[in-house]
Amino acid sequence: MFDRSLAASAAIAIFANIAATAPVAAQGQKQGPWPQRAVRFIIPLPPGSGMDLSARVMAERLSPKWGQAIVVENRQGADGIPAVTAFFSARDNHTFLFSFGGVVTFNHLLHAKLPYDPAELLPIAPVIDNFLGVSVTSLLKVNTLAELVKAAKAQPGKLNYAATPGLPVYVLQALQRYAGITMANVPYRDFAPAYQDLNQGRLHIIGTGVPTQVAHHRAGTAKLLFVTNRERSPQVPDVPTAKEAGFPDLTFEGVAGLYGWRNMPAEIKQRLVTDVAAIVADPDFRARVLKVGTVPRSGTTEEFAAAIAAQREQVVAIHKAIAKPKE
Repeated sequence: MFDRSLAASAAIAIFANIAATAPVAAQGQKQGPWPQRAVRFIIPLPPGSGMDLSARVMAERLSPKWGQAIVVENRQGADGIPAVTAFFSARDNHTFLFSFGGVVTFNHLLHAKLPYDPAELLPIAPVIDNFLGVSVTSLLKVNTLAELVKAAKAQPGKLNYAATPGLPVYVLQALQRYAGITMANVPYRDFAPAYQDLNQGRLHIIGTGVPTQVAHHRAGTAKLLFVTNRERSPQVPDVPTAKEAGFPDLTFEGVAGLYGWRNMPAEIKQRLVTDVAAIVADPDFRARVLKVGTVPRSGTTEEFAAAIAAQREQVVAIHKAIAKPKE
């Protein structure tokens, strides 16, 4: 359920969009401490996702600390590329990327040429772990991952799937590789129609964040088969992990947080690290993000970068396995 307190953030965002277009101080005029105007968090996922709602909680908590409105801007689709390019186009000390790690770890594997250099993205502060999962339409009449694999083997290439940008793409590709099955990918520019197709049986399988799957799972129109995390989601404790479902290689932690650009001003980076860490450690923040289906993740910049590096290593290994011809 949408957190009521986030409604205020939407009103703030409208004001902030106006404020952000106001003329900046003239060259040479002394400015006050950072931030001097509204701050933007650009997100590569749609409104209502666990990461989106968690970012809005963080923005709501940071705004009084910084004395400025914080706009949460959704630039969804295309594996996060529109979000990253919008972030790099700004590079104005007031725009940051709030993202999953895929924009750094594996977009270069999915695209022959990227409009940005992943090495220029700087992990600043971890904020949450997303819960990711895979659901099937109830019309498929399978209740476990093993039953899905059996159904897919019985009709090679007949079942189809869709996934939101990030790890879900690789989870479903890896599932096909490790289970020895073939499924057809259906791309969606906007993921909302994917749920309509899933509920009506035109789409068989989806991979995405758990929060948007919960209502369909509870309504019985779709069956959430597993989550990719090491632990079960508190939103759907009846759903097993990938390891419990028999596929430990599909275990991924969906770490997400704030990114800046390499060589960004050190004082701004440190302000972000300090203030974000204080909020992540707050029990109230933990309680609120748990409600929207994510869990807080504390850590230093170095620990965030290490988690991203570990994810990159895991995804590259899967990519190589997928690309390797079957014997």
